[in-house]
Amino acid sequence: MLNQLENLSREVDGRYASDAELQFLEDYMRSFHLRMQTYQKLQELEVTMVQQAYVKMRSADASIFAGNNREETNRKCQRDMVGSLRATALTVLLDDPDAHQERFLLWLQSMMRSLGKEQTCNQLYTAYQELAKQHLSPAQAELVCPILELNRRMTGTNP
Repeated sequence: MLNQLENLSREVDGRYASDAELQFLEDYMRSFHLRMQTYQKLQELEVTMVQQAYVKMRSADASIFAGNNREETNRKCQRDMVGSLRATALTVLLDDPDAHQERFLLWLQSMMRSLGKEQTCNQLYTAYQELAKQHLSPAQAELVCPILELNRRMTGTNP
């Protein structure tokens, strides 16, 4: 949305925008209420989803959060899991996956690859997608899951 607004402001410099150029605003306004509800629901479910994703990941691979200082590793992982869910929620609210990819995912992708944690990202975003379908309405999950899949594709291993 923000990228689209920025592009629109450049394209229409000195003239009025056409109906076709403004269509994305109408689409956004039509979906705004659902986006806001979804954002608020993700905020409400944050602790639950992070805890449940953490448990799913640990049960799939007990060594996934292993490190020299296990407690510190767990704290950092959970902090990153929260940050990732919040970035996803904001992307849903703003309807701006391009900005999400540019500002968050490219950085996260570099970090996860340098740490060799691509498989962890696959597991996290797969778990988040399952939990979104479990905890959100179908319409809300339809907004969230494509962003979570983008997250998985960008930061995880691509099968």
